Amino acid sequence: MGVTAGGEGERATAPRTRLAIVDDDALVRAGLRMILGGDASIDIVGEASDGRDALEVIAATSPHVVLMDIRMPRLDGLETTKALTARGDRARVIVLTTFDTDELVLTALRHGAVGFLLKDTPPAELVDAVRRVAAGESILSPSVTAQLIAAVTGGSDARRTHAVALLERLTDRERDVAIAVGRGLSNAEIAAELYMGVATVKTHIGHLFTKLEASNRVQIARTVHDAGLTGE
Repeated sequence: MGVTAGGEGERATAPRTRLAIVDDDALVRAGLRMILGGDASIDIVGEASDGRDALEVIAATSPHVVLMDIRMPRLDGLETTKALTARGDRARVIVLTTFDTDELVLTALRHGAVGFLLKDTPPAELVDAVRRVAAGESILSPSVTAQLIAAVTGGSDARRTHAVALLERLTDRERDVAIAVGRGLSNAEIAAELYMGVATVKTHIGHLFTKLEASNRVQIARTVHDAGLTGE
């Protein structure tokens, strides 16, 4: 368990993201610290090697974002995320995962995580993901989105029918945005691809949450994939 002092002087000139790293592998923590600690917009304020220590570190340091491993001793990432949500903690959790943990990721998202990343995510994408989550976005790793959705769709005709009915509530532009979310694009990437402002994208996504009865971007993506929309 560890608490790290942030750069208070630098915070006076620009908002900085307070980050906690939770992973039982010391080498993984060191790698993440090296990648993320070198970014001027991020302060690593705490680290923990298991969920119980993480709950204490997060309470003591109030991070904006937590990078959370799933498989850990004493208290795993799933139960830790669930506990953070239950106590009303405002830290936004990104789950760190591998290809063989699709169901675990879905459970983490149900417990309150706002996204997931593979542990081999390129450094620049990792930094961008932390920034995006701190700004209020949810993260879908494009390389595993399709596999993750496939793990839960199961080819159900009832699910497909329900998804199609939900998507019929959308305007053409909202449907375009929903498909882009299903591909794992960020708000900025959607704005560039669809030739609209980021603020407009955020407005459309707000409508998607309501019309698709979704609470996060993962659920929007599931609906898009359930309906058989590939974005091609």
